[in-house]
Amino acid sequence: SLVARMTLKAGKITSLAESIRAIADMEDPISHTLKKTEVAKDLVFEKMYCPLGVLLIIFESRPDALVQIAALAIRSGNGLLLKGGKEAMRSNTILHKVITSVIPDGVGKRLIGLVKSKDEIADLLKLDDVIDLVIPRGSNRLVSQIKAATKIPVLGHADGICHVYIDKSADMDMAKRIVLDAKVDYPAACNAMETLLVHKDLNKTEGLDDLLMELAKEGVVIYGGPVAHDTLKVPKVDSFHHEYSSMACTLEFVDDIQSAIDHINRYGSAHTDCIITTDKKSADTFLQQVDSAAVFHNASTRFCDGTRFGLGAEVGI
Repeated sequence: SLVARMTLKAGKITSLAESIRAIADMEDPISHTLKKTEVAKDLVFEKMYCPLGVLLIIFESRPDALVQIAALAIRSGNGLLLKGGKEAMRSNTILHKVITSVIPDGVGKRLIGLVKSKDEIADLLKLDDVIDLVIPRGSNRLVSQIKAATKIPVLGHADGICHVYIDKSADMDMAKRIVLDAKVDYPAACNAMETLLVHKDLNKTEGLDDLLMELAKEGVVIYGGPVAHDTLKVPKVDSFHHEYSSMACTLEFVDDIQSAIDHINRYGSAHTDCIITTDKKSADTFLQQVDSAAVFHNASTRFCDGTRFGLGAEVGI
């Protein structure tokens, strides 16, 4: 999964270039008046978009993240300090050089800085008079360490424990396509499915058996919760709060939609979760009660992406 995240092939570079163009073509987000109120005669109150200031973003071993974050910072008028994973240092150095070389002199080449040593982070986290926001992307441990070490506001992006719940009324052909895409398309991504929840009435049905056979055919290793372990004889999972980032997932059966919602809110990471159902009432209940950044009805978790949403790129979730 580490190698998959670090690899920059021609196709990925092309899509990165397209996402930068999409951001460049967007309406300038800065200096827009959101609200204008005359609070008293000739006393006008204006609410406007403005840059946050200087951002320190610490991200994992994904060099494409550097490109997206830098493009968003330039577009939104923010200064930026970037610290990527040491495994991608050479790629990050080249990408930083490419980006800063095209920043006009009037803006300044130093708008985006690249932090190369982990040792520098501790000193930077003390600069609460200079840095306005820290965004750590990575493990819960990293996010917790950053929060404990600074007075600067922290916006944490941690785990991607994404669920797909197949309701008893699901179209199983659709369910198969969605689950395969969510797990197999790019398992190292933070929006890949990690846990498959299935309504108990679908246990041992032809549709579910076909789906599990397709996953196995693709090379996906399935681990079971207590119920799935007993009924399907698959290896038992140690923890529901687990992000595989590989060709493996957890499977568990639940009694009803409320049990699925409770499971997701308890064990998930509030990233992206999906319900597959033909019952609109069940879908609405799921969409309203699952407390995640993105909640989908009949769509793969892989759709959770800034570019896919038409936003150009993303910094975190």
